[in-house]
Amino acid sequence: MTARSLICLAIALPLLAERPAGAQPTPAGARPDAQAASTRLRVFLDCRNCFQEYLRDQISWVDFVRQPQDADVHLLSSERPTGAGGRELVLRFVGRGRFADLTRELRVVSEPAEPESLRRTRVLRTTMIGLLDYMARDGLPAGLEVNVRPESRQDRVVSATRDRWNLWVFSVGTGASIDAEESNRSVEWDLNLTADRVTDRWKIGFGLNLDEERESFDLDEDDPLHVRRTERSTRWFIARSLGPHWSVGFDGRIAASSFGNTRLLAQTAPAVEFSIFPYREYATRQFVIQYQVGMESARYREITLFGRIEETLGRHAWSANLDQRQPWGSLDAGIEWSQYLHDASKYRLEFDGELSLRIVRGLSIDVEAFASRQRDQLALPRRGATSEEVLLRLRELHSGYEFRFSVGLRYSFGSLFNNVVNPRFGNRGAFRRN
Repeated sequence: MTARSLICLAIALPLLAERPAGAQPTPAGARPDAQAASTRLRVFLDCRNCFQEYLRDQISWVDFVRQPQDADVHLLSSERPTGAGGRELVLRFVGRGRFADLTRELRVVSEPAEPESLRRTRVLRTTMIGLLDYMARDGLPAGLEVNVRPESRQDRVVSATRDRWNLWVFSVGTGASIDAEESNRSVEWDLNLTADRVTDRWKIGFGLNLDEERESFDLDEDDPLHVRRTERSTRWFIARSLGPHWSVGFDGRIAASSFGNTRLLAQTAPAVEFSIFPYREYATRQFVIQYQVGMESARYREITLFGRIEETLGRHAWSANLDQRQPWGSLDAGIEWSQYLHDASKYRLEFDGELSLRIVRGLSIDVEAFASRQRDQLALPRRGATSEEVLLRLRELHSGYEFRFSVGLRYSFGSLFNNVVNPRFGNRGAFRRN
């Protein structure tokens, strides 16, 4: 199917999704299930945020299978925020078997605060267009109707209107919660403000975050124990594209934290980033390396372990991140190393990774790991922590390392197909995983 044909399908208004179940594209006079299994396209859904149950319920002219080895088309996805504050969902159709030479990427862009019903309809239409591209090789189903509505003059005028916000997107969020029992009570509130502007060449962001939590505990003593945690921060970031592989940026932050013993912390650092693969391939694979160097100025609440109440230091860091999402599974791993310039022994090394791997039919393994080596806790107070501060996590404690690891195996067998959706009793009985 040509690109022009895909564009025509993409702007089809009714396109199958808005037709009743009986009007799905099947041979005239026959039920969808009457089609021979050998002629029906087999699809394995491996996509996130793509409304899998809705797709299986609405698309009755293909067979959805539980294992990728049985599929003609393997559907993956990747999602990223857009410059307008919405989300871009990239649907990647990977052909298998006789379709091994056919791979497509289609995009679904949602607006900020867009209703879920509208978003899932767009995902459905885009998925149908992608699947029809494969079905066209064997002949499109009989009864298929595609209506193309020409763009009206009013639509052209609206699309040509200049954006009065100049691509700036603003967001304000706030929340509060109360959790009370007979012996303790907790009150928490937060406020978040953001402003972002994203173009092909520039990425600009500003953010403000205020967070406070108050707790009281009745310990059968004369006076209850009162606890207060506060976090304040503002951050900005500016980045400029230098081509398909390079970018430069400038990062800055001002913060205060009762937990981190900082009355005022100011950080600023220019950065450079190199992408091994072109940025445009982010939906399939991404491997980026970053380096930044800058200054950090801190004023502490209490005298630190090193006898400081304030100091200004140089600091640099590099990081590497790999993100892969393929038919064999997914891999997301990153490593980061940072060091203070005045003392090479003050450093931090962190690794974080997630691996989901399909080993053989029906058997997959999931591995998650995090490890860090910490030698840069300059803000630790000199005095020892009280029992209340340790138990209630009111202040940061000295730790030379942190480590987490989990592994899980999953094996499934049984029916080849995964077509039926039954919403009764919610998710009870839905023990299978795709």
